[in-house]
Amino acid sequence: MPDSQNSATDVDKPLTIALVVDSVGNRGNGTSNSALQYARELENQGHHVRLVGVGAPDYPVEVHHLPFVSWLAAKQQMQFAEPDDAVFRKAFEDADVVHIYMPFKFGRHALAVAQSMEIPVTAGFHLQPENVTYSAGPLRYIPGVPSLIYWLFDFWLYRHIGHIHTPSDMIARQLRAHGYRARLHVISNGYSSRFHAADTKSDNQGKGSGGFAETLNDCLIKGGDGTLDETNERDGVGTSVQNARSLQCAFRIVASGRLTHEKDHETLIRAVALSRHASQIDLTICGTGPLQRHLRRLAKRLLPRKAHIGFHPNDDMPNLLREADLLVHPSIVDIESLSVLEGIASGLVPVIADSPLSAASQFALTDSSVFPARNAKALARRIDWWIEHPQELAEWGPKYAQEAREKYALPQSVHRFVAMEREAIADAQKTRQSAVPGRRLLSLLQS
Repeated sequence: MPDSQNSATDVDKPLTIALVVDSVGNRGNGTSNSALQYARELENQGHHVRLVGVGAPDYPVEVHHLPFVSWLAAKQQMQFAEPDDAVFRKAFEDADVVHIYMPFKFGRHALAVAQSMEIPVTAGFHLQPENVTYSAGPLRYIPGVPSLIYWLFDFWLYRHIGHIHTPSDMIARQLRAHGYRARLHVISNGYSSRFHAADTKSDNQGKGSGGFAETLNDCLIKGGDGTLDETNERDGVGTSVQNARSLQCAFRIVASGRLTHEKDHETLIRAVALSRHASQIDLTICGTGPLQRHLRRLAKRLLPRKAHIGFHPNDDMPNLLREADLLVHPSIVDIESLSVLEGIASGLVPVIADSPLSAASQFALTDSSVFPARNAKALARRIDWWIEHPQELAEWGPKYAQEAREKYALPQSVHRFVAMEREAIADAQKTRQSAVPGRRLLSLLQS
């Protein structure tokens, strides 16, 4: 154990933290994004971070190839890392604590090396077993498979860890229900300040300046020939929107997430097709995955306007979100959902699937932001309600942005994460100290 850990519980002492992430350099998946965001914010708060994994800047390792599994994972922007004792020992030297993100071969080997070096280890639970079963096709229909995977993850890694980071209450409850006994720390993954809603926006870009409400009202007040439409003015927005369908008032819906079965973007496409305003809706689904071709074909067949479905660089996402009018998240399985968090931080009103395996609905502030998972008709009704109530849309956007700032900002999450690490370090010190008398007695008996 490095001597520097003698004062590691001092709240003013910067920590040296090794973050072990299979796929560091790939920002196409939520776990990698979260790890990189935490690393940057930890550095901003004065700590020292050593990223270890595929694509890491200072402690890179090789890719661990698994037949078929690696191919499927690559479609979801995920890679498995090959353990490397020399890299681990170099990265862990004089570290205060090691934090492991995944329970696979790379993480388990990192645990063994850290323990041999007497360095405290914590872990995060960032992969739901249901993510595995939904990606494995027919496997998800076999009863008991998720419970088996929970057991395997625990057996492989988590039962050997004293402190586990869980991004939501939902997944913490799942771990308790499946017999996990470690201390669970519910800490949001947080969102980067890059996703803060802009203070001012152009008329056709923002919830803050009226956005779609102003654009739509312009369409409603004037008919196709530019003259005042008295029917629209008299009947109000709910009826007026019906008359606006023939005008060019695009309503921009965005969704973000892996293009897989559990993210259920098919329900979103079908809901847009069922909407009374389908001809107005511009749909963008950001992500990559094995269902990309299927979703594109479905959208082309069902939707009157071209949908944009595919990968968007993370750096482009803040502007894309700010330019949208509504965020829809139809996912069935989510430990937290960084995409929803980034969306509401950008000032977007969300419509989120209510699923027992997803924590994302925790972000909803109004019933109009929730729909029953897999129910395309219900989702279409929610979409239509927001289109037909542009003033409410303009009012709720800033409320969601404020909620994100108050509860889920990245600096707050990282402060709590550091507190967890300090607690784990303090527990390790107590364990060592309590073991000293026993070691002295054993030495005397052996002499």
